[in-house]
Amino acid sequence: MEELNTTSATQAPASQNYAIPFAIVIAGLAIAGAIYFGDGKKPAVAAQANGSVDPVTSADHILGNPNAKVVIVEYSDTECPYCKTFHAPMNRIMSEYGNDGKVAWVYRQFPIESLHPVKAHNEAEATECANKLGGNTKFWEYINKVFEITPSNNRLDQAELPKIAKAIGLDEVAFTKCLESDEMKTVVDAGLASGNKAGVSGTPYSIILVNKKPVSGINGAQPYEQVKAQIEELLK
Repeated sequence: MEELNTTSATQAPASQNYAIPFAIVIAGLAIAGAIYFGDGKKPAVAAQANGSVDPVTSADHILGNPNAKVVIVEYSDTECPYCKTFHAPMNRIMSEYGNDGKVAWVYRQFPIESLHPVKAHNEAEATECANKLGGNTKFWEYINKVFEITPSNNRLDQAELPKIAKAIGLDEVAFTKCLESDEMKTVVDAGLASGNKAGVSGTPYSIILVNKKPVSGINGAQPYEQVKAQIEELLK
């Protein structure tokens, strides 16, 4: 996961670790205990309970059935290398579980401008322009292409953005006008506000809803096998 700060929890002094309130420890153990894969391994996913998750609505970018039992809400940054890594496993998950309505994937914008100034926010706006011009289908086509070609870490040539729009069948002139107007800035900023409310501390940050209620999360860019294992358990 690409962190908003450079201090890792594993780097905290032992004295600080023992200062964690007992009630929080018990709550964490209860959540962890609820996630079991049946193979004796520790879960590779951890509950995300740092804030309040905005409910999924028709305004969200949703792949799959919005009424699916399991919904993965991901806060992501197109210039984050870990988000790029995580995008392929999530597409694979959706190809396996999305068609029959078991799992849905919600993408929410969270460009970390302190790490990826200008470009990440601009690219997020570009995906929203794709959505404005072509709807949800074109949004997903556009963002799939961005993650496919970006070198990450603020290195994507911004001249590629209108080219992607044209390649997926959007009106390049209208797309460029939308992007240059910054009219989608408020939409991206709303995603940032939602992420902050949910306690996002880095990307990718994914919260899993079961029957519309948050139950756990995916810790960073986990591989397909780990995500699949948790989904299988939650679908039981």
